[in-house]
Amino acid sequence: MSKYDPTKMKDWEIADAARADMKTVYKLSEELELDKMELFPYGHYIGKLDYQAILKRIGSKPNGKYINVTAITPTPLGEGKTTTTMGLIEGLGKLNKKVVGAIRQPSGGPTFNIKGSAAGGGLAQCIPLTELSLGLTGDIDAITNSHNLAMVALTSRLQHEFNYTDDVLAKKNLKRLNIDPRKPAMGWAVDFCAQALREIVIGIGSRMDGFMMKSGFQITVSSEVMAILAVSRDLKDMRDRISKMVIAYSKDGKPVTAGDLEVAGAMTAIMARAINPNLMQTVEGQPVLVHAGPFANIAIGQSSIIADRVGLKLGDYHVTESGFGADIGFEKFWNLKCRFSGLVPNCSVVVCTIRALKMHGGGPKVVPGAPLDKAYTEKNPALVEKGLGNLLAHVQSVKKSGIPPVVCINHFYTDNDEEVKVIKDACKKEGVRVAISKHWEKGGEGATELANTVIDACKEKPNFKFLYEDSTPLRERIDKIAREVYGADGVTYSPDALAKAETIEKDPELSKLGTCMVKTHLSLSHDPSLKGRPKGWSLPIRDILSYQGAGFIVPVAGDIKLMPGTASDPAYRYIDVDADTGKVMGLF
Repeated sequence: MSKYDPTKMKDWEIADAARADMKTVYKLSEELELDKMELFPYGHYIGKLDYQAILKRIGSKPNGKYINVTAITPTPLGEGKTTTTMGLIEGLGKLNKKVVGAIRQPSGGPTFNIKGSAAGGGLAQCIPLTELSLGLTGDIDAITNSHNLAMVALTSRLQHEFNYTDDVLAKKNLKRLNIDPRKPAMGWAVDFCAQALREIVIGIGSRMDGFMMKSGFQITVSSEVMAILAVSRDLKDMRDRISKMVIAYSKDGKPVTAGDLEVAGAMTAIMARAINPNLMQTVEGQPVLVHAGPFANIAIGQSSIIADRVGLKLGDYHVTESGFGADIGFEKFWNLKCRFSGLVPNCSVVVCTIRALKMHGGGPKVVPGAPLDKAYTEKNPALVEKGLGNLLAHVQSVKKSGIPPVVCINHFYTDNDEEVKVIKDACKKEGVRVAISKHWEKGGEGATELANTVIDACKEKPNFKFLYEDSTPLRERIDKIAREVYGADGVTYSPDALAKAETIEKDPELSKLGTCMVKTHLSLSHDPSLKGRPKGWSLPIRDILSYQGAGFIVPVAGDIKLMPGTASDPAYRYIDVDADTGKVMGLF
């Protein structure tokens, strides 16, 4: 029995109390059998790992079992995917398995807004929570600065090209790029939900104050630099990818890259430390690598390939997390991350909750910050059954990849046995493994059923296959994803998106890039109000972005923004610090 009671303690209180039992980062590295020089300590409990040195030393060692964690379409509260990831790691540890995990670094946007820091919860958390939530070792700051340096280079070049003749530019050792100020490929980045910065005008003032033009901000974790961190294999690969980032377009429609602006080297220099994964731990002391960022609805939303390569060498089991539901997080893991990494997963855990299934079955609206309707805490097996279509849609997507799925019922202490049985019966009928996990309430002890089920699934040989080939035309890929993963009847395009798609399909280089969809996480469709398993709809593509450095094309579906907004009751209202001790309070 744990000395921490999640039914009586808040997550941040458990995380703070657990500090007393934390292993030092030196102890963690010893247990992972790392050489001393392979660890870069950041204080006593956090460090970065020298991935190059580790992979050089043990790169020939066989990989451990590779496990992905995804979920059904969540309520706005989230269904505990990171909590389940932590719980599974703790459960495998309870069974004396050598296990390593990989999760994504929390974004300041949700940390200070509604969703919280994404560290897990209850007795299944990644700690220390304060450091994880408030900047960690500076990776997201590095991405922000690297991204914005590209914009500094662009706006500076625009000003100089506007103010000076070709002769003057030549004397300054600058080549005229003929940049079109009406066609920037990106804007600025900040890691907050700042809707007021979505659309701005810059360069107001004299001719020496910059070139006046429309611009805007996106949240840092949606930056292409973040995507590059997630998919890079090493620093050289990162440098090459950053140089290919399209920052703007010339007046004759040609891309202007970070390489053209001669800023790629400096951008990579800012990222040189961030490329090393961060080492942390669960509440029960298992090692967790934290690297890359969240938001699979507007980004790739995966923990990094580097973290997975390291974790697979250090552990007999490596558990990695994908963002949001299997329609976006797992689909990108399957068709992008695995394609880039060459790694084949052994199984995928699909997290579901009775709360979310009731919502998909037609339950009352779930509103962050508002009390849950009693429909979600009182017994109603019929409502759960009505929502099963959403769960089965995600399970069937995993099946299409050839990866064995495991359904995890993330058990809340208010759940009812009859409701649980409805899910188990449906999984049995579908022919998939299912396990109850009570990790939030009981930690690793409550996750042993899930851990044993995952171990059993990993014995099955995966028949892995991609949804589409590299040679598949862009619109055919989008159609496949829309029909076979989302359940759409087809795809429609705005005139601008259609023109971009046609141009991409004619370009032999662009047509080979991967496809990274932007879509709401709150529905299988593009419309967040459509719950369950919507039928009779088409996916509207309103824009198509090009992330040539990261290696993918980004179709944007529906009305979704790269900069979220801050709600009326944000989390920052409840976060404070004890002025005497420096202890941060109120994080969740």
